[in-house]
Amino acid sequence: MVVYIESIRGIRAARLAKGNMRIAGITLPDQKQIAFALTSLHGIGRARALTIIAAAKVDPVKKAKDITTEEENKIRSLVEEYTIEGDLRREVSGNVKRLKDIKAYRGIRHMKGLPTRGQRTKVNSRTVRGNVRKTMGSGRRKLEKT
Repeated sequence: MVVYIESIRGIRAARLAKGNMRIAGITLPDQKQIAFALTSLHGIGRARALTIIAAAKVDPVKKAKDITTEEENKIRSLVEEYTIEGDLRREVSGNVKRLKDIKAYRGIRHMKGLPTRGQRTKVNSRTVRGNVRKTMGSGRRKLEKT
């Protein structure tokens, strides 16, 4: 359905009456293809988005604003089968909290703010440690000018 609205200069402009597509409380970007727009939901990546779109029989290059209401409802029902957004965040934080409570190795690494998956920390992991540089550089002292 197209609704004509009057603009400031008196020129007629057409705008779709349909609102933005919302799934699980998140507004999907209108200008992106639906395959990429679905990835804005936490817990849905490219592979899962393409699986959902294929199951809903929707063209993956179709823009989110061009999706019909029935296609939107199909996509929404397929997305709600997965654990996404707040539920997924709660589940992950609960898992990390459990590791900390039982004092597992990974939990201790989480507490200390260090990498948990076996990466080396002598020279890398600056982003996790806060970009701390403990070495001197070249070792030469700069002369102070007086």
